[in-house]
Amino acid sequence: MPQQLKTRQYNILLVFGITGLILAGRSFQLQVLDNTFKIQADAVAMSRQTIYPARGLIFDRNRKLLINNTPVYDLKVVYNQLKPNMDTLKFCELLGITKSSFEERLNKDFRSVRYRKHLPFIFMSKIAPKIFAKFQESMYEFPGFFVQTRNIRSYPVDRAAHMLGYIREVREEEIGKNGYILGDYIGAAGLERAYEAELKGEKGCEYVLKDNLGRDVGMFSGGSKDTIPVSGLDLITTTDIDLQTYVEELMNNKIGGVVAIEPKTGEILAFASSPTYDPKAMVIGQNRGIAFAEIQKDPNKPMFNRAIMAEYPPGSIFKTLIGLIGMETGVLTPQSGISCPGYYVNAANDIRKCRGHPYPANPSTALQWSCNSYFFKTFRDIVDQYGYYQSERGLDTLVSYLSALGLGHKLGVDFPGEKSGNTPSSAYYNELYPKERGSWRSPTIVSLGIGQGEMQLTTLQMANMATIIANRGYYYIPHFAKGFLKNDTLLLKPEKYRQQITPLINPSYYSPIVNGMEQVVAAGTARSAYIPNIALAGKTGTVQNPHGEDHSTFIAFAPADNPQIAIAVYVENAGGGGRYAAPIASFIIEKYLRGEITSNRKWHEQLILDTKLIREELP
Repeated sequence: MPQQLKTRQYNILLVFGITGLILAGRSFQLQVLDNTFKIQADAVAMSRQTIYPARGLIFDRNRKLLINNTPVYDLKVVYNQLKPNMDTLKFCELLGITKSSFEERLNKDFRSVRYRKHLPFIFMSKIAPKIFAKFQESMYEFPGFFVQTRNIRSYPVDRAAHMLGYIREVREEEIGKNGYILGDYIGAAGLERAYEAELKGEKGCEYVLKDNLGRDVGMFSGGSKDTIPVSGLDLITTTDIDLQTYVEELMNNKIGGVVAIEPKTGEILAFASSPTYDPKAMVIGQNRGIAFAEIQKDPNKPMFNRAIMAEYPPGSIFKTLIGLIGMETGVLTPQSGISCPGYYVNAANDIRKCRGHPYPANPSTALQWSCNSYFFKTFRDIVDQYGYYQSERGLDTLVSYLSALGLGHKLGVDFPGEKSGNTPSSAYYNELYPKERGSWRSPTIVSLGIGQGEMQLTTLQMANMATIIANRGYYYIPHFAKGFLKNDTLLLKPEKYRQQITPLINPSYYSPIVNGMEQVVAAGTARSAYIPNIALAGKTGTVQNPHGEDHSTFIAFAPADNPQIAIAVYVENAGGGGRYAAPIASFIIEKYLRGEITSNRKWHEQLILDTKLIREELP
């Protein structure tokens, strides 16, 4: 054979030999060293698993943690993937549940949109880590079940339940909206609800290959389709948790609401409704339903937020606004005096009482002694400013000023459930007295002049009243969000809470009102609120209550010449405004400004702390 042919033969054999070795090596790698294709061959299903983000934390204004996250384990199940002959006895023993509980948890109403046999649903939530660790070892024996790690809320403090709110599982009608799926948690009340969009974050997902036993066998497509969850923004609130704690201690065993605001910013410093409840009672878990049911049974309604949802007659604190509007409309001047013989003749058979006090020579003195006669007459002069038979026009003028002062409508606070209150207009009274148009006149509604009758405000609106007077004519919408943290960067609060609002009242008219409020505390109806070396301006209110003891209310701000805090306190069934509401407000103000209560006022503070105004229900 020619040498050339032999060389070609050797080359061909060499190529075949090398190719054979490569194929043999690749075969060895695939069959012995690499089981990827075996796994994919064994895999019969792909599961899309949601990865939940960390919900944003909530802090007070001093960066003290108010709400935290705690990891928990939810056991989920897909009904269609269950193994018919699974060892239910072992399953129940591992999880510490009974057979009947197993059947109850598993047998859902699959006709409901909420449950489908091919969709995962929560079989058991909030499994303890020790139980989960034990169960995890044998989980492969129970196809169709898988564990999802997520976060629930925990509370480092046991205060501010109404403000913070709580989360719950999404309801059937919420599934499919804004990306919510079965088993998701959502803010249900308070700031958790108000800032749900910012706190919830963005869910991630991963696609997992499963074998015919339902076991995870690897990532789908190398994880290329997986997405990473994005944590929610942390909320920095405007509240001071130390002040909040003190407010709740003072209001313990009392019914009512307290709102304190920083006047120059509109930031809410404290926000309390009493009675309240421990926020830990609303932590998602097996005992939550029991705790919630117990709270709901309480006849004093601890879940009802009296700071923002209760609508109360304001009583005599309303006289401050009647004085302002009286001067603005020209029916009063800062020097106007009105005679008061100790009563006010509203009509022939309608004589209204007033307390004995010095002659109210001007609006300041009238406020100092809370003269009913002075403000009855001022109110009627405002309503009758266009003539006695044009009460509708005069009342609507008054209501327009009240609206500019933030009353009769929602202020727009960043909090759910805000009520509007009621500043009754001519349309309201035309409906209330329907016999014929004009069947009512200023004497019919004169009670409005001292904050009684159909006039209703929320505690938040009362605190905002104090803020406007403290600022001598402007306010910011009260709000809870100081800002949001994103990657350690503080984002500004929403723009609308940075816009100054100025009611159309001459700034010079605030001075007589402020002077009168200072005299209320120094030598008037609220001497119980006096704080040594702090100029406190306030106004008491005693609200008539046909169902029992009068309600006690008080608005105030301090220091009077450079206000740092404005406040409203409303205590139901507590008697005169100077008895409980005024001292409670003064203690809160002193605590905020000084950090402690003056020693010679300690006895009074302890008296308030010990006072119980909630009556025991008879069996």
